[in-house]
Amino acid sequence: MRHRILLVEDESDLGNVVKQYLELMDFEVNWQQSGSDALEDFKRSPERYHILLIDVNLPGMNGFELAEHVVKINNQVPFLFLTARGEKTDRLAGLKIGADDYVVKPFDVDELVLRIRNIIKRKQPAVVPEVVKANNVITIGNTRLFVDSLKLVTEQGDEIVLTPRECDLLVLFFHNVNRVIKREEILTKVWGSNDYFVGRSLDVFISRFRKYFQQNPGISIKNVYGIGFVFNVK
Repeated sequence: MRHRILLVEDESDLGNVVKQYLELMDFEVNWQQSGSDALEDFKRSPERYHILLIDVNLPGMNGFELAEHVVKINNQVPFLFLTARGEKTDRLAGLKIGADDYVVKPFDVDELVLRIRNIIKRKQPAVVPEVVKANNVITIGNTRLFVDSLKLVTEQGDEIVLTPRECDLLVLFFHNVNRVIKREEILTKVWGSNDYFVGRSLDVFISRFRKYFQQNPGISIKNVYGIGFVFNVK
């Protein structure tokens, strides 16, 4: 699988060199030259990228500000800073935001590639949760969703009778484990509508599901600010 990188660098020469070299190293690279363009790109698909490379000295929105927005949207995606500012205070500021690394210009591109690969390797889950579907029963670990009979059996063996809408929403979550599902996608697929009152119903359902899974530390539903939700399974 080719890992996808969002490169945010306003210097045309450097950005072009880094992009071309990373592509030669079999990465898929999308290059933006401003913080605002990068943020709009990231908002459209927060789960798309495996890592972000962010220059600190960007015009308008600087790299630190961009990173703060990124963390609010999806705090699971790793990022590192590319910068000519190597002072301790700047490095600490970047790391405090949550950066996985801080690379000072000029840098060796081969070293950059190694740093990127190491970060991606660390961030990848060691175990991919197995989702098994058979006879309209979807199983994650010891949690089972009986689609035909509208029933959820929790890890502790508790049986919960579901409404048809609850079941439809859980089916969507069970089929999209550990990925961001946009709020609009959920509303359209489950309710067939995307208006305000339907959105409030979704919030009620999410609250209810969290109670269903509160005794199971391996399953949780996380908000992705301004985007949607992640059905998180460890």
